[in-house]
Amino acid sequence: MKIRLAAAALLGLSSPAFAQETDAPKPVTVSGSVALVSDYRFRGVSQTDKEMAVQGGLTVTHESGLYGAVWGSNLAGWGTFGGANMELDLVGGYKLPIGGGAALDVGVTWYMYPGGASKTDFAEPYVKLSGSLGPVSALAGVAYAPSQQALGNWSNTPESREGDKEDNLYLWGDISTAVPKTPITLKAHLGYSDGNPGLGPNGTSVAPTGSYADWLVGADLALGKVVLGVAYVDTSITKRESEYLLPNFSSTKDGSTIAGSQVVFSVSAAF
Repeated sequence: MKIRLAAAALLGLSSPAFAQETDAPKPVTVSGSVALVSDYRFRGVSQTDKEMAVQGGLTVTHESGLYGAVWGSNLAGWGTFGGANMELDLVGGYKLPIGGGAALDVGVTWYMYPGGASKTDFAEPYVKLSGSLGPVSALAGVAYAPSQQALGNWSNTPESREGDKEDNLYLWGDISTAVPKTPITLKAHLGYSDGNPGLGPNGTSVAPTGSYADWLVGADLALGKVVLGVAYVDTSITKRESEYLLPNFSSTKDGSTIAGSQVVFSVSAAF
């Protein structure tokens, strides 16, 4: 899970508040968000050297369920993927109601790193199932990136070789619930990554140490269109497990871990 307003998450945004209930549904809707976060965590690992990030995205949705989205964030340290200082995600998919308030969402994310070295971009198809049980909303997802050079094992393990291609699997689940008679929403996340245990062509990896778990617990406070968020984020990656990835897999400021526990704050607004 990304500690950001992910492009896919934008699909759940409602239409602007000024729209009247009597207005006819529009065949195409546009929604978006901007956010300031104290640390951009991608699947539990900092992508901004444990510093702040400015993020934003737009989603265009057709009444048929087809959608397209774009989302971006600044980067630093481990997250730079060959020198890029920005991540730009392009997303396309189809969301289908399947009854009982549940929905099936199938699509693909193209991760881009403008300005970085070659062999940085990669594609990751996903399937998500969402629904609710009483006051609790839940989502389960599977994202599988087929073998690509950007995900390959090029260094830091005996099996490494230049030009290698590897795949990556990510499984996750999210739950949230509103606190009655308050503007507060509680949330939790659990994810599992399985991929390349070495470093890719640009000295980084989507699945540091090959496989690990990440989790989050937090809360959001809605103040009109502005949402204040706080979350405790952590991973199962220990310092001993990640020693062979150093110095890449550490803060450029003090050498500290970028996958340890962290409280992340956010301020976001939807439009």
